Amino acid sequence: MCDYYEGGALDEITLVENTTGWERLKLHYRILAGVGTRDTSSTVLGQPVSMPIAVAPTAFHRLACDEGELATARAAKAAGTLFILSALSNTAMEAVFAEAASPRWFQLYIYKDREITLELVRRAEAAGAEAIVLTVDAPGLGTRERDTRNRFRLPDGLAVENLAPLGKGQLPEGQGSSLAAYVRENFKADIGFADLDWLCGSTRLPVVVKGVCRGDDACRAAEYGAKALVVSNHGGRQLDTAPATCEVLPHVVDAAGDLCEIYVDGGIRRGSDVLKAIALGARAVLIGRPVLWGLCVAGEPGATDVLSILRRELDEAMLLCGCTRLSDVSRWLLAP
Repeated sequence: MCDYYEGGALDEITLVENTTGWERLKLHYRILAGVGTRDTSSTVLGQPVSMPIAVAPTAFHRLACDEGELATARAAKAAGTLFILSALSNTAMEAVFAEAASPRWFQLYIYKDREITLELVRRAEAAGAEAIVLTVDAPGLGTRERDTRNRFRLPDGLAVENLAPLGKGQLPEGQGSSLAAYVRENFKADIGFADLDWLCGSTRLPVVVKGVCRGDDACRAAEYGAKALVVSNHGGRQLDTAPATCEVLPHVVDAAGDLCEIYVDGGIRRGSDVLKAIALGARAVLIGRPVLWGLCVAGEPGATDVLSILRRELDEAMLLCGCTRLSDVSRWLLAP
C-alpha cells in the first residue's frame, strides 16, 4: 500500500522534482507591511472556500483506512474547502457526496465505452457533484516499477465501486500491476480534444481539465469548453522526466490565465509552497499524498490535521511575507 501511494513512474525523477522544485523557489518577503489578521479565503469556479487548498482526486482511499473516501470528504467539509472524488474510489459516489459539503467535484476518465463514461457523468450530476474534472494525462498508465514488482492489486473486499454497477468494478488478475491492466483494458487510449468537446456538450456541469503541461494545450482546452485547468503531471506517476509543475505553471498562466481559472498540484508539502503557487498565478492548489498519509495515520482526524497544518502554515507565510489577503500575492514575491 505504501509503495502504491508513494511511488512514481520509472526512475521517479519527476516525482522528486515536483517537491524539490517548490523548495528551490525563494520568498522575497516584504517588511513593515502592517499586516494584521490574514484572510486565506478564496473561490473556485465561483464557489467560496476557506483556503486555496483543495483535496485532489486520488484512488483507493480504503487502502489507508476503513472509512476511506467518506473520511476524506468529512475532512474537507471540516476544513471548508473543495473535495474532488476520484472515479477510482473504493466507495460509491452517492455515499461520498452525501457526506461532502459544497464545493464537491467528480473526477473522470474517458472509457473506451462512451456509455460507461456518460453513465458516470449522469450519476455524478444526480449525486450532487458541482463540476467534472477530466483527467487527460492517462491515455495509458505510466510504468510504476514499485507496483509491477509488488504485483499491485486491491485486497479482497475492495473494488472500484463507482464502476461496479457497470461491470468494471474489479481489477483483472495476472502478472504485474492489476491497475495497469485495468487501464489498458478500459481507458480510451486515443483521447483527443473531440472527447473534451463531447463531454462539455454532455453535461450541465462545468468541466475542469486536469493534467495540463503546456500553454498551447491550455489555450485549446479553454477554447473547447474547459472552465478551469489543473497543471499536473499526475504526481510524477505517468511520464517520468516531465517537468515539475512549478516550472510549467507560470507558462500556462501566461497563456490561458485570462481564459479560465488555473490550479496546480504535485509536490506541494508546506503552506509556503501554497503561497508560491498563488504567486505564480494559481487560483488554488490540490493536495494528494499528504491527505493520504493523514488517513493512514489516523483516518478522518489525520486528514483533518493535514489540512489544518497547511492552513496554519499558509497563514504564517502570509504574515511573514507581508500579505494580508491572497490578492496581495503575485510574482513580486518570488523575485528580488
